[in-house]
Amino acid sequence: MKKVKTAIVGASGYTGQELLRILLRHEGVELVCATSRQYAGQELCNLFTRFRHVPGADLKFTDSDVAAIAATGAEAAFLALPHGVSASYARGLVEAGIRVIDLSADFRLNDPAVYEEFYGNVHPDIPLMQEAVYGMPEWHRAEIEKARIVGSPGCYPTSIILPLVPLLKAGLLLPEDIVVNSGSGVSGAGRKADVSLLFCECNESMRAYGVPRHRHLSEIEQELSLAANSKVTITFTPHLMPVNTGILTTTVAKLAPGITVDDLTACYEKAYADAPFVRLMGAGKPADTKNVTRTNFVDIGWAVDKRTGRAVLMSAEDNVIKGAGGQGVHAFNIMFGFDETEGLWLI
Repeated sequence: MKKVKTAIVGASGYTGQELLRILLRHEGVELVCATSRQYAGQELCNLFTRFRHVPGADLKFTDSDVAAIAATGAEAAFLALPHGVSASYARGLVEAGIRVIDLSADFRLNDPAVYEEFYGNVHPDIPLMQEAVYGMPEWHRAEIEKARIVGSPGCYPTSIILPLVPLLKAGLLLPEDIVVNSGSGVSGAGRKADVSLLFCECNESMRAYGVPRHRHLSEIEQELSLAANSKVTITFTPHLMPVNTGILTTTVAKLAPGITVDDLTACYEKAYADAPFVRLMGAGKPADTKNVTRTNFVDIGWAVDKRTGRAVLMSAEDNVIKGAGGQGVHAFNIMFGFDETEGLWLI
């Protein structure tokens, strides 16, 4: 199998750690660069002792310099950086001939005005933003295959878009009055010091946050509107769960007239027949985070409430794998001609 020289820019956070875990065992990857300003000069296995004695984990963190990254011969680069920071690296890497998978929000949106509205700044590279492909393999496989830059979807959006898109495309749901409630593990906030994320603040407790307009609404509504071929506006409330990883999402939407649970089942089975990481639980079967954490799977269940004429869609995923690093590697596999599942059979 060919080896693709690969860099991880921002490799010391939770997503960076998961990328390392996946790529160090990926048969088609030669990891040539992992950047971290804070840990530059240290070996990967010294920061993440789980990687001790793993081949390739003696690679040393380097500073985040575009020229230095390009000098390693990298053909692909994952950007595991904060929103607003990735964009400052992407142009230089792309122009150096490196294909980029960005895991921040900098290249997920099509509309610069929406980016400015939700992220509070003018996008620094609008042409590259509009060139980027939304990196959801289940729905944008052909575009990902040819892309120079992919904006990998967010964790909440993945858990919401995958259950909704096939039903909206097929006209089985009414696009108005969609209500979504999600809970995420604490790792979703990133690897940082924050009083609100301390163990005693989070353990044995749940709370809503990002109300009434979480930033992820921008990409969720973008993709749902494209699927429905009309403007879709949803109500979305995220919650912090007292677990390390995992996302559980429950979506409630009005059924189109005459639609039954069997119609939902048939639609899902057709839409995801060739999607290796979408597991359909079946009608009346809720998804459970314990079955998806540490994996690249998303589990989807559904039900129909005949009393209200609504569909209830239930999904679960790991926020730092299917919702971040694993999904990025899935796009990488498509971009470089590997089997889509390479390195991702994590159970």
